[in-house]
Amino acid sequence: MTELDQLRKRIEEITIEMLSLLKTRIEIAEEIGKIKNQQGMSVSNESREDELRELVKKRCQEINFDSNTALKFLNFLLNESVKVQSSESNTHLAIFLKAKELEQQGKKIIHLEVGEPDFQPPASVKQSLTEVYDKGFGKYGPSKGLPEFRAKLVEFANRKFDAKINLENIMVVPGARFGVFLAITTLLDPSDEIIVIEPAWPAYRQCAINAGIKVRSVKTTLENKWEPKIDEISSCVNGNTKMIVLNYPNNPTGKILPKILQKQIVDLAEEHDLYILSDEIYSNYSNDEWNSILSYEYKKAIVTQSFSKSHSMTGYRIGYLISNEKIVEKLAKLQALCLTNVSEPIQYTAMKSLNDDVTNNVKIMNERLTKLGDICNEMKLEFTRPDGAMYVFVRTKNSKNTSQLCEELLDHGLAIAPGIGFGDYNEFFRISACQSVKTLIEGMDILKTRLQM
Repeated sequence: MTELDQLRKRIEEITIEMLSLLKTRIEIAEEIGKIKNQQGMSVSNESREDELRELVKKRCQEINFDSNTALKFLNFLLNESVKVQSSESNTHLAIFLKAKELEQQGKKIIHLEVGEPDFQPPASVKQSLTEVYDKGFGKYGPSKGLPEFRAKLVEFANRKFDAKINLENIMVVPGARFGVFLAITTLLDPSDEIIVIEPAWPAYRQCAINAGIKVRSVKTTLENKWEPKIDEISSCVNGNTKMIVLNYPNNPTGKILPKILQKQIVDLAEEHDLYILSDEIYSNYSNDEWNSILSYEYKKAIVTQSFSKSHSMTGYRIGYLISNEKIVEKLAKLQALCLTNVSEPIQYTAMKSLNDDVTNNVKIMNERLTKLGDICNEMKLEFTRPDGAMYVFVRTKNSKNTSQLCEELLDHGLAIAPGIGFGDYNEFFRISACQSVKTLIEGMDILKTRLQM
């Protein structure tokens, strides 16, 4: 056997040994996951992960090994642990699907778990849907979207968001969710890290984990009015960090960042050459001063927008994404691979409704949020009044396991979203204001009765 053969044999033996250790590690992670689930604990544990990182860095110094390589490997292991411990049963979407199943069985459910406005889309949508056939829309098209639609979006964004963009900075996507997926999976590599400020919409974490990317969460608190500290965000940045995710107005809290703090985050991203993925789909529902990330003209910003909330077009699956030309080109290639192009008839419909007056939707949502907040105060639930969006994120004083509570409420005809789906917030739950005041009162009466038991 040659020296090369011997070395290859040794590599083979080490690889097999590593597989055995990996199997054992995953089995232990599964047992930990069972305990966490029983106790209503969050899957991720930032402090424990930080301890492991320090141990790894210390060991790397001792054996003279590159710590960046080791930390990438650790990120892979941590993500595998999260995968085996995660349960999709604790998200608002899981509750929504269970509620739909119950409705198919004939049970009445009040839906306060999803952000789906009950408003009708603008009247122009009905008209444009009757036009698309005769106008010939319905063919294969550019992966970035219809040029005439993108041109209208450019005008809209420059006017509405204080942006300075052109046609090459924008692409149409089938909903902002797909824009988030494109940005995370295209711009980042496995074992890279992203920073997510929690509580946060679950899709950011789910997209990252699915792509093998490690999520570093910055936890905000009700006591601090859901405001992150710039030092805590900065402390998460290391050589593997590639992106910061922002979502303001926030889902689920409705928080809007103070202007000074938002600028500090942009400066931090620029200092470390990080992408900023800013999900701004609730910008239309802003009750306080709000600024788009586009206004900073940061070259590595990616902004997602949607017609789902502003125009009540959730089922049409239509949104758009704004970034610099090179980033858009990258994302458009993956979109072309996945779906060729967004449906032309739907693009035409959205284009025709873009400049419709939807301010009445905002007025109605504010009235509902105000009423919902008043009811929560009467029930002595803990929360801060949202700066925007369409939810209240509340905490029970009796420390109920809200995952269990949300399951029980389905049997009583009410669907709300468990807080643990948005991070380590198992004592919280999210209530959507997307129903009439009459329905909100009816749903909150059910919740009040169950909390008193």
